[in-house]
Amino acid sequence: MDMISRLYRGLLATFSLIGILSNGFHAFGAELEEFIAAAEWLETQQRQRLVPTDNIWWTVTGEQMAWMHKNVHQLFPTVNVYRGGQVSELKTELDPAIAETSVDTRNGIVSFDRFLSSDATTTLGMVIVHKGKIVFESYPRMKAYEKPIYWSVAKVMPALLIRIFEERGLVDTEEMIQHYIPELTASGFAGISVRNILDMATGLDCQDEYTDRQSCYYQYSMAIGDGYREEGAPDNPYDFLENLEVAKHADQGQQFSYSGVNTFILAWLIEKISGEPFQDTFTREVWRKIGAESDASFLAYRYGIPLSHGGFLSNMRDMARFGLLFTPSYSVVSEEQIVSEETIDQLLEKPNPNLVRDDGSHNAAQWDYIDDDGFMIKGGWGGQGLIVNPRLDLVAVYTSYFKEDYSQENLRQPLLKILRDNYLNNEQIRSSTNQ
Repeated sequence: MDMISRLYRGLLATFSLIGILSNGFHAFGAELEEFIAAAEWLETQQRQRLVPTDNIWWTVTGEQMAWMHKNVHQLFPTVNVYRGGQVSELKTELDPAIAETSVDTRNGIVSFDRFLSSDATTTLGMVIVHKGKIVFESYPRMKAYEKPIYWSVAKVMPALLIRIFEERGLVDTEEMIQHYIPELTASGFAGISVRNILDMATGLDCQDEYTDRQSCYYQYSMAIGDGYREEGAPDNPYDFLENLEVAKHADQGQQFSYSGVNTFILAWLIEKISGEPFQDTFTREVWRKIGAESDASFLAYRYGIPLSHGGFLSNMRDMARFGLLFTPSYSVVSEEQIVSEETIDQLLEKPNPNLVRDDGSHNAAQWDYIDDDGFMIKGGWGGQGLIVNPRLDLVAVYTSYFKEDYSQENLRQPLLKILRDNYLNNEQIRSSTNQ
């Protein structure tokens, strides 16, 4: 065979391979979109200059918040969470009933799809997965390939790792935290059980506080780099917590009290058990196993310490893949059952009775609400959310932002109503009909 013939055949093989790869990407629902830069370099510099330097920076609103929610990686350092293996296929079988469901807004009744793209909301994107298939997907103000930030939604990630380690016998959640982290022996957290830290029921006066610079939480924010750091303040959260003196407002286990400090201690505990940085353990135990399309990351302002209590960056389909771990369709994304049936049962059916509200919902393992109809809800600052219902095999992920005047309509409530109407109520109707 002469040189020209070999070159010709080589080109044919190359083009064939390109075609195969292109079809493969299409088959996995990952069609290549036209790439659009986040901003011109000059605008990016201007956005960076708008970041507050004398307070907790992420409390900005409006278009600046919208831009930062999609581009926070251009403002601050991050640490990587790596994908691995073959991308898990998320088939798409759109359910038109979701898009067409009517939503009652202050501007009248409109379809859900139109509602999301209207000025009534600030929705960046949303993905809904039922029985392992995408039934609704919309990106009114972002691209599917972008990696928006999930603030407090990230809190359930350290909680999941603690549960995994508990099932392996590596941690006893009834044990006091200083047993695993001796550095906390003289801290206000000494004598608090891992379970009560997990459930945010420490009884300590360290609730999230974004304005009082003398508060426990703001001091923690200074230490981790999330807020304005005063001269002489600790420059890392480990040293801060080791010497923390904090008042009590209740006995532990008796009252829910929201605090990201709890989440950081869980991540610290994970580092103690695994002997490696938190983000690497999350990579090893979760992200490399779910067939993610992309690497993810955590914000890490100082010394590479990840913002485990709220600073996770990922595309929306991969967040949906994470949510699927809590459903019967986990096998769509993972070869192993990472979230056991016992874990699901514990979350849904075995809460601390002191943390059950009058409406029947409860807090557990960093989730904001777990309703008695099976909906598990975790929200984030500025309007993100992860909603999972293991009983209905349902996952919803969304992200948005605050307008400058906070006039955007609530996104969670109409979404929950649509999910209940289309899946919970219909399932109940089918069950009663079959009886």
